Amino acid sequence: MTPIPVSPPSGPPAVESARRAELRETAKALEATFLSLMLKDAGLAPQAGSFGGGAGEDQFASLIRDERARQMVEAGGIGLTEQIFDALMKREARDV
Repeated sequence: MTPIPVSPPSGPPAVESARRAELRETAKALEATFLSLMLKDAGLAPQAGSFGGGAGEDQFASLIRDERARQMVEAGGIGLTEQIFDALMKREARDV
């Protein structure tokens, strides 16, 4: 009699790839928001003096910080995206 191979029990149900992509984008957005706030607190602000952009720079400084933060995330960030993504995947698997 030939033994029947038994596969190891699988983990939580697989989340479809579209949902995985959505969760990864959410994780990236959260890391970008965090980095934007850190850049603001680190002093990445409008320059004063003759090289400053005046009122226009004051109004758009947050947009510049947000874009820089998004670029940092796309370049690899500081590793929060993967941690957030893993946590979201575990939560998703638990809720299914």
